[in-house]
Amino acid sequence: MESLNAIKKEILKLSKEYSKHAHSAFRPNGDPLRSKWQMGSPIPYAGRVFTEEEVAAAVSSTLDFWLTLGSEGISMEQELSEFLGARKCLLVNSGSSANLVAISTLTSYKLREKKISQGDEVITVAAGFPTTVAPIIQVGAKPVFIDADPVTGNARCDQLEKAYRKGKTKAVMMAHALGNPFNLKETLEFCRKYDLWLIEDNCDALGCSYSMPKELANKFGFKENSPGLFDGEDRIIRWTGTWGDISTQSFYPPHHLTMGEGGSVNIINSKKLAVIAESFRDWGRDCWCPSGIDNTCNKRFEWKLGELPKGYDHKYTYSHLGFNLKPLDIQAAIGRVQIKRLPEFIETRKSNWDYLRLGLAKNEKYISFALPTHATNWDKTDGFSWDHTNCYTDCSWFGFKISIKPSAPFSRTELAKELDKHKIGNRMLFGGNLLRQPAFVELKKENPNTFRVATEVTGSDQIMNDTLFLGTYPGLTKSMLDFEIDVINKFIEKR
Repeated sequence: MESLNAIKKEILKLSKEYSKHAHSAFRPNGDPLRSKWQMGSPIPYAGRVFTEEEVAAAVSSTLDFWLTLGSEGISMEQELSEFLGARKCLLVNSGSSANLVAISTLTSYKLREKKISQGDEVITVAAGFPTTVAPIIQVGAKPVFIDADPVTGNARCDQLEKAYRKGKTKAVMMAHALGNPFNLKETLEFCRKYDLWLIEDNCDALGCSYSMPKELANKFGFKENSPGLFDGEDRIIRWTGTWGDISTQSFYPPHHLTMGEGGSVNIINSKKLAVIAESFRDWGRDCWCPSGIDNTCNKRFEWKLGELPKGYDHKYTYSHLGFNLKPLDIQAAIGRVQIKRLPEFIETRKSNWDYLRLGLAKNEKYISFALPTHATNWDKTDGFSWDHTNCYTDCSWFGFKISIKPSAPFSRTELAKELDKHKIGNRMLFGGNLLRQPAFVELKKENPNTFRVATEVTGSDQIMNDTLFLGTYPGLTKSMLDFEIDVINKFIEKR
């Protein structure tokens, strides 16, 4: 055994040494071992940022060869839960799977009259990523669309009432767009008024926070001793993803931390929802024992469920029509190292956004920049001004959103082509107006009742036509950002 430990130690030592040389371009911005960016090389809009520690963690887990979710997964779930202040975090194999598990959880018969049944309605937003919406349809519910605000990129939460139908609306499921929290004050007021579920798609927003006066937060059920609270004498501040009932994360490489592929479902308070979500993730089984562990309930052969004979093995008793959406333990080993980097990654995303905003400020005549929810203006000296709500957002930006004004002598597509010519990574705001996407157009043709559009979607169309975003991820160096700023400013000057 001692010789095996020595061999493993040597393998990990060599793996670290290899990674230092082979992966130097992926080290965090400011790391002295990072290779310098060369002019003319691509600048991705996002990507994995790691050191030899992640590589060693992956190799170590591979050598142990447990493979399926195990001790590393259990530890990562606990560490992520502690970071967020959630009751339970369940690792899954992608953010899209997380959204599927989240909405599926709310269809469980165990929720009785609050369960989402076939044909029930879930309010969402027209602009964004398709797998925020697709799971609503996949579980047999009906998405009801409201518009998006072109400035924040988020849902027009003032339109929620227009989408509501008594006896049909059961939940709200929306994303915090590009790391900008949507209006949680309005959304929580609406959800509490009608006793609706709230699912926060937090895939782009890990490390963002939202704050409101303590009196208001208490009204929503958030007390001073609730987990996940920090700072503020007269305010309650919480991470996004902890204000609703369930939230989701993606750990795909462009996101705030990465496991390669991966994600999580975060259950904020309810033990019942945690048990149901785990069931849907793990084949739909009733048993909650991890793989390789039996009889944690101490009555494995004593249950009487469904029409099964009394004592039927609880490991093979199924309460839901579930899935198998777990990641590998190797991925969780990588994720555990990444969690330790989260505070640094969060701050770097903020500073990169600030740097781009300042560098492009002189082109406000032609470019409209994002504002955090509740912000009314940005000034290069004083930063953001805020509205009268006394609610604030602190964004760990997923991307730097740019919208082209109607008066500009160039289009969004022309700017995107210029960026592409210089190998500067850029993206649309995902699917733009999802209602214009081929999948939704065909759904409407096949069955007009598949979804409902509650409001005009002119803001979502504006995002689709005029908006793109650049990266803010922690792998961007000052020289990369300076090059991006220079290319955009020169492009505009020529016009």
